Amino acid sequence: MSSKTKTKETLSLIGAAILGAGFAAGWFARQYAVEKRPIHADDILEKVKKTFLKEGPIEGSWIELTKVPLRKFAYKTDVYYGGISRLEEGELVQYEFIADAYSGSIMDVYRV
Repeated sequence: MSSKTKTKETLSLIGAAILGAGFAAGWFARQYAVEKRPIHADDILEKVKKTFLKEGPIEGSWIELTKVPLRKFAYKTDVYYGGISRLEEGELVQYEFIADAYSGSIMDVYRV
């Protein structure tokens, strides 16, 4: 093999390694950014309202725009608190919910 061929192969391997490392770093950075980005409280409220609307009309809704830290056993996250009111059998009934600020999952719903 000539000296030029060895140099080209070496440069190709180095270039491939740098490109691979760049892709890996980009993937990890994206994963971190996606996991740590909170969902806006209004988007979570819309999701909860759609769920409640499947069972009937709602009269009102609210959500706190400030995230609050929550710890349940070993699980730690930030949450939003909110509520929905609706008429049930002619009476106004209120529900409150707790939603994970990062996944949007409803962690608890209870009647007040």
